[in-house]
Amino acid sequence: MRRVRIGARVGVRVRGRERERDRGQTAIEFIGVVPLILLLLVALWQCALVGYTFVLAGNAADEGARAGAAAEGGAAGACRTAALGQVPSSFQGDTACGEDGSGMYRATVTLKIPVLIPGVLNGFPVDGTAAHVKER
Repeated sequence: MRRVRIGARVGVRVRGRERERDRGQTAIEFIGVVPLILLLLVALWQCALVGYTFVLAGNAADEGARAGAAAEGGAAGACRTAALGQVPSSFQGDTACGEDGSGMYRATVTLKIPVLIPGVLNGFPVDGTAAHVKER
């Protein structure tokens, strides 16, 4: 009759040949995961550029509307100069300034969202709009 110890620790021993088979496993997994990590970083960078473009468009429209509302004669020129002065040169932009009938001076700045590198490829446009009371 054979005695079996209850509660005995069962262990698995790895022989030398089996250990040799698993030698490059970490390197292979690392090579497989690196492209996924890089793709995630590129996606995060693009999301940051989208958010930054929205912030730039809103700020530029606000500055343009403020300058246009305070200007006496050439309000459209002052609005355009002030708005595009707030935008970095690598972002392509356009402005539309004007006074509406209610005494408000409105400015709309349209910027194109860059794809990965500002100034190289541009994606879809983003509008920023602001209005200030016309000073008399």
